[in-house]
Parts: sequence; structure tokens; C-alpha cells
Amino acid sequence: MGALVPELDQRVITGLLTTRLARTKGRRLLLVHGKYAANGPEEFSVPTGDGRRRKVRVAHATSVLGLTDAWQAHLATKNVDLLVVTTDVPGERISLDLLGEMVRSQIIAVDEADIVKQLFGASDLDPRMRRDPWLWLPAALIDAEPDATRGGWPQHGAVLTLDAAMRALVGVRLGLEGLFEGGASVDVDALLAWSRTLGGPERLAKLSEAERRGITEWLAQSAGEAAPVLLRLALQGRGAEATALGVLASVVTGDAASADAAVALGSVFGRGSRPSELRAYARAVEGTLTRWIGEASGRGPQSEEALQRVVDVLHQADRLADDAHLTAALAGNPFLPSGFQARLHGLADALPKGPQAAQAAWEHVAEHRLAAVLYPKQVELAGMAVRLRRWLDTPEPVMSSVGQAVRTHVADWGWADRALAQLWAGGGEAEPALALVYRTVHDAVRRRRALLDEAFAARLGPWVERATTAQSGGALLVEDVLRTIALPLAKVRPPLVIVLDGMSSAVAAQLGEELTGAGRWSELSGEGRRSAAVAVVPSVTAISRATLLCGRPSAGGQSVEKEGFAAFWKQHRHTAVLFHKDEIPGPAGQLLDPRLVAAIASDDVVGVVLNTISESLDHGQRGALADWPVSRVKYLTELLNSARGQGRPVVLVSDHGHVLDRTGTEAGPSTAEGVESARWRTGPEVGEGEVSLSGPRVLENGGRVTVPWSEEIRYTPRKSGYHGGVALAEMTVPVLVLAPSAELAPAEWSELPRETVQPSWWEAEATSPPVSIPAKPAKRAAKVKPKPRPQEGELFADDAVEVPAATPPAEPALLTLGQQILDTTVYKHQRKFVRKPPEHKVVAAVIDALDHAGGTLSLAAVAAAALGSGGRTNTRTEGLVTVLTRLLNIEGYEVISLIDSRTRVRLNRETLREQFELSQESV
Repeated sequence: MGALVPELDQRVITGLLTTRLARTKGRRLLLVHGKYAANGPEEFSVPTGDGRRRKVRVAHATSVLGLTDAWQAHLATKNVDLLVVTTDVPGERISLDLLGEMVRSQIIAVDEADIVKQLFGASDLDPRMRRDPWLWLPAALIDAEPDATRGGWPQHGAVLTLDAAMRALVGVRLGLEGLFEGGASVDVDALLAWSRTLGGPERLAKLSEAERRGITEWLAQSAGEAAPVLLRLALQGRGAEATALGVLASVVTGDAASADAAVALGSVFGRGSRPSELRAYARAVEGTLTRWIGEASGRGPQSEEALQRVVDVLHQADRLADDAHLTAALAGNPFLPSGFQARLHGLADALPKGPQAAQAAWEHVAEHRLAAVLYPKQVELAGMAVRLRRWLDTPEPVMSSVGQAVRTHVADWGWADRALAQLWAGGGEAEPALALVYRTVHDAVRRRRALLDEAFAARLGPWVERATTAQSGGALLVEDVLRTIALPLAKVRPPLVIVLDGMSSAVAAQLGEELTGAGRWSELSGEGRRSAAVAVVPSVTAISRATLLCGRPSAGGQSVEKEGFAAFWKQHRHTAVLFHKDEIPGPAGQLLDPRLVAAIASDDVVGVVLNTISESLDHGQRGALADWPVSRVKYLTELLNSARGQGRPVVLVSDHGHVLDRTGTEAGPSTAEGVESARWRTGPEVGEGEVSLSGPRVLENGGRVTVPWSEEIRYTPRKSGYHGGVALAEMTVPVLVLAPSAELAPAEWSELPRETVQPSWWEAEATSPPVSIPAKPAKRAAKVKPKPRPQEGELFADDAVEVPAATPPAEPALLTLGQQILDTTVYKHQRKFVRKPPEHKVVAAVIDALDHAGGTLSLAAVAAAALGSGGRTNTRTEGLVTVLTRLLNIEGYEVISLIDSRTRVRLNRETLREQFELSQESV
């Protein structure tokens, strides 16, 4: 009988007595079938149920004589109330004397289920706990009961269900008590965290085989098929690798999983894991990693901790994959760092094939789960390379005039300069193959841009000789910026004129994108596009800035600028004040000088000169010169906030642009006669890459200078960048007009939609009309000389740009999506229930504009579409969208809505087609 005798410990005895003490009827001997644990205490006290405690002695006897001796010894002891003797002696052998002293006059068999009921305060137990395969559970619950200081088991009152019992047991056994608070359920995410805790897996390993198996099966039912895989890893002592190994398990989740990969994975996980379990485990780990990456996307210590956790796990996964020879099979994994590098290799292969292949490859790179949190610079750099690849595929540029050239530079070529600068600066270490392709793209763009600069210099020579305000050839002169742009604004509200010394079109593109993208600023224009002026020659601060601020060709320093600025505005019946570098910072505790703050709060026209960009050319780092967020321009954020607070429009304008030094370390200054500055000289002889200019626009050396149009020429020691020459990036003066509200727009002005500012090639799906460049050159137009078209495999060779084939005969016009919607019975019926709906042409125009833009547009672009339709709306843009929601959002389905803090409009085209019963073929 020995092997069948249950071992009883203090917990079991205590539980048994708790259920039996009320029925002792004064008797002091309790015989229990079993064997008391050798290391159990001989004496202890138990609660009686009425708030008191009763002292108990426990002994074990294997014979009738032993039972008698234990009882006699107990009688000799006066300070113990009850004797409990565990024994395997059959009941029929017990003497009548002992039977008369025993509780219930029989040997008590332990009913663990009754004890569990008492411990949980339950009226009954789930019947399954009394049958296989859960017979082990009551004993485990008794053994695992938390001590009195922790409150014991939670009290249930009603039936103790199997699920409740297992949640309690798993919480204590695995150290997951807090997980189940509030009725939460266990999931693999929590188990993965548990697997990484110190001692967590060891707690499971110490349990009996039956209990381990039962817990594993219950977790599989509760947390899914992934749980057994994780628990097996934990029992193998691989808990610290469990999350990383889940990434490896993804090799069996794809359709293209190879037999070799499956075999290699089997060697990692062993024979116990079924393919379905591994797939579930891989999905669960991916879910956990996705959550971590979401946490890492924020700011602060917790986000940094989450990012470090992600990086550690995924680098560990890459090492394990390498050890298991699974790196190649996991090349497509969206989490592994090696998978990100594989996508970059794919981009390197795709860039030479054309814009569409490059875009698809870039999207694949950007979709990697680590792209935004770990590799944002590399993703941005790759995106710039793809944009430049699209730009190289645009039609051959044509230059008809100086004015058209600077306007196109602000609208198009300057954006290419922006992407080019970032590609040149780099962003993270690129693999050799990708770096080579980047250089190829970079060099192709540089060659194409050099052709544009050369053509511009050819146009500039005759223009400079005779250009004046009265005869500018359609160009906006830098001295006319205040009169043409700032003065009309002052008629509504005096502007804040911020001169960003040295701001190029590339820098303006980035600043404008950031400022208007957040919805706090609207860009205004009187001509439906961003303005651009032409600097004076040479394009240096001493003359170009004074000319800008004085409103006439001028030269001089700060005193000349102050006097000229005030005099210009006085002529137009405004008082004005100009602040320079040392007059901007405030005293301790104030960012801006109180006089500057007071001026912005007044009705004066205020001008401020910021030198951050121009000063960076002297000592800026290579990468920093390519990236110009608003926060990097000192005092710009504070000035803009102050202007916004006072309801002022802002004119962001440059005095000239700049070029970057991209020459190699071996390149020195060009040897030339009459050097005056880095990018201009007085010597008469003209070399390659230079041009001699003379006329009223030349304000140095008596009206005649020699200046380089090539970015590679400098006459002085190396700096980070230069100005003074006549490259487009130097001569173009970008002008941005920003307002906190479009209501500040002068008569005949309007808000400039963001979509019309970006060139059509900047995004994969063009959302703006192409820049207006004549298909054929106008009379005397300087056409950029084309190179021979490249052969297949030489897409970047010799700057060639493919010219579109002749336009085929027009086919019969098809109805647009908007026109089709207007023609439906559903629309006609819905329109009857909308008060004062917009005209049909307005509705169609807005739907079509959103459709062509891929479904999303800014409010300004929607307004432009409505205005361009020629129909009346009788409401502001946001109100128009509200009316359109009533017209198009049938039965609560969201067809059109405001998003991004109500700054953009989204059209769900699929829902639109479904609600208005359009077939896919008809669209």
C-alpha cells in the first residue's frame, strides 16, 4: 500500500482541519490516511472559524502500537488541543479504545476538492476538477496557496470554475499574479515578457510533470497555439532568446517557405513543435514587436527603453539566423535589420530600371517595421534618390527667359537641389552597391543642373545689360519685392518681413513644407504660385540685401538697410523698423528683445534679418547644410509665434541664395585675376564655367564683373558654401507669404494649396499641375542642349532625359468620377435632402480633384478645385466639406471627411463607388 499513500503537508492538514473542526464534538484524536511530510512542523495552530485558533500536534504512525504510543504521549501533554496522526494502518485493525477517542470513529481520507472549496470560499467546484486530466489540480492549488500575509486565495463564493482556478494557479506558480487583475486574460505578449524575467522559466521547471503539462495545455487554450512553443523554450533555458526565435519562426509562415528552411528551423526548435504552432508563435511575436515599435515611436525614457528592447531582440534574431543558416530565407522579414538591408539592395537594383520600379522598391523599404524608428535617415535618403530618378525622367527643360528660369527654379529645379543636397550629404552608412547607385543618380542630376546653370548664364548676360523695374522682361527684381508683395499685404495688416540671409530655393522648399504642413500657416499668393525674384550681381549680401530692404539698387551695411527700409515704407504711409542680429535676443528670461516684441505688437511694418543660413556657409557641417528644419534657423520659431499671436502676415524672403562646396578634397581655389570674393572677380578674361556681366544690375566694380555660373568654381580657400556667383541657386530669391488665416489675403490674392507648390514629380502620384514650361522654346529661347539618348542599361548616362512621344489622337472623352456620381439616381435622390447644396460642377470638381490626388488634399487645394469649377459654393471651404459630407456620406458611411486636425480632406473612393452603385469598370 506504501506507494499509494498520499504525502500530506501542513497546508493539507490545515485545510482538512478547517473543514472538520466544527464536527469534532470535543474529541481530541484525528486519524488521517496518508503520510505526513518529514520536514513538516510537529505543532502549529489552525483557525477555528469563530475568530480563535486551536493548537494541533501532528505525528505519523505505521502500526497499531505506534498509534497507541502517539495517543498516550498526547494525553501526557496538556498544552495541545488536538492530535492528528497520519497512517496507512487499515481501519479494521484500530482498537476499540482508540475508535472511541477518534473524530467520527474512523480514519479520514483527505478530499482535496473539499479543501480547495474551503480555501477559495466556494460553494462547489467545477466538475472537471474531479476528473482526468485535471485530477492534479486540487493538490496543486492547496500547495500553491499564498500565505496569510498575501491574503490566501481570492474568495469566490459561488462555483469555482476551472478557468478561475487555473488563472489563480498560473498567477502564483509563474509569478504572473498582476496579469489577471481586472479579469484580464493571458496572452503570448505577457508570456514573452515573463520568459525574459529572472527566474521566471525556472519556476515552471520546478513543477511536477503533470502540473507542467496541465499548465501548458491551459495556456495553449487561453493564449493560443503559440504558448506551448514558448513554454518549451523556457523549460529548455532559452527564455532570453524566445522573442528572437519567434522572428526566425516566420520562415514557415510564408507561401514560399523552402524545405531546407523548414529543416533548419526544426533544428532550432526541436521536434516537439508542430508547424501550426510555429506559425502561431511567429505571428504572436510579430504582434509583440509591433507594439514595442509603437511604444518606441514616442519620446522620453520609456520610448528609448522600448527602442533599445526592439534593437536588442532583433539583432539577437539576426545572430541566431546566421548561426542557423537562415539569413537568406529571412531576407524578406519585415522586422530584421538584415531584412532592411536586403530591401536597400533591392532599391539599388531598381533605381537604374526606371521611376516606377524605383518607387515600388522604395515603398518596400519604407514598409519595413524598423524604417521609421531605427532607419529614418536612410529611408528619407532613399526617397530623395527616387525623387531625383523621377526628375531625371521629366521632359527636357526649356528656358525662355530669366524670369521664367527663377520661377521654375523655385517651383521645380530648387526642389531637385533640395533632394540633391540630401543625397550628397548622406544619411547613415549605405552598402557599397547602393552607395554606387546613389553616386550615379547624384552625378546625373549634377550634370543636368549644370546645363541649366549654363543656359541661365547665357540668358542672364543680355538681360543684365538692360533690366530695370520698368523693363524686367517679366522677372521680379529683388528691389521690387517689398512693393509687389509686402505692400499689398500692409493694406490688410502690416506684415513681419523676415530676411533669411542666404536662403536658397532648396531651403525655402523645406521650410515652406514644414510651416504649411502643420496647418498653422496658410501660404498666400497673388499669382497662383510661389514668388521668386532675381538678385543683383554679384549675389553678395552687401548689395543684394540692401537692395531688397531699400526697395532700390543699393549697397551698404546695417545703417543703410535701416534707413532705406524706413524710407521705403514712409513713402507708402507706413512707419517701419528693422532689427538686425544683435537687436534680436532678449535679456535673461526672454527669448526676444522687448523692443522687438513691442514692435510686432504695434501697427508698424517690422523687418528682421536672420543670419543663421549665411553663417553656416562658413563653418557648417556637410550633413547640416542639407537639412533646414524651422527649428534650426535661430529665432525663426519665436518670431513666427509672435507674429501669429498678433495676427500678422509674414514674408519670408532671401536676399540671395547659395551653392554648396561639393568639390573633392584635392580641389583648390581657381587661379584668376582680380579676385574680390569667393564667387566674383574683376579680371576681364573669362574662363570655362564663367561669364562676364555688365549693366545696371551689376553693382560692383563700376558695373562690370566676371562671375562663375559653375558651382565647382571658387576663388578663395574652401568653406562649406558660397554665394556671389550667378548659378540659379545663388541668383534666385524665393519669397514665401505666410498668414495665420487666409482672411489676411489682399484683394485678388488667394491661399496657395500645398499641392500646387510641390512639383509634380516630388510624390509618386502627382497631386499638382506640372510647372508651366513651354513645350517649344519661345523666340530666342535658350534650350538646354540635349545629349544623345542613353542605351539600355545606361539610364543615367550623359544627362539624357527621355522626351515624351508625340501625343496620340484624342479618344472620346470619358466621364470623370465626379460626373458619374452626379449622374446616379442615388445622388439625385440624396441631393433633395440637403439644404442649399453646392452647384453640380463644384461637387464634381472636388470629387475629381480628390480622385486625381489619390484621395487626400489640403483644404486649400479643395478650395482651389471648387473655385476653378466656376460654380458657386456660398460657404467657406470647411463649410463646403461639411455640406459634402451630408451629400455623400449616406447612412453614416464615411465617404468624405476632414482629417489631420481638420486641415486635410479625405475621400474614400471605394466606399463612394459602393454607396452610389458604380461598378469598378465604370470608373
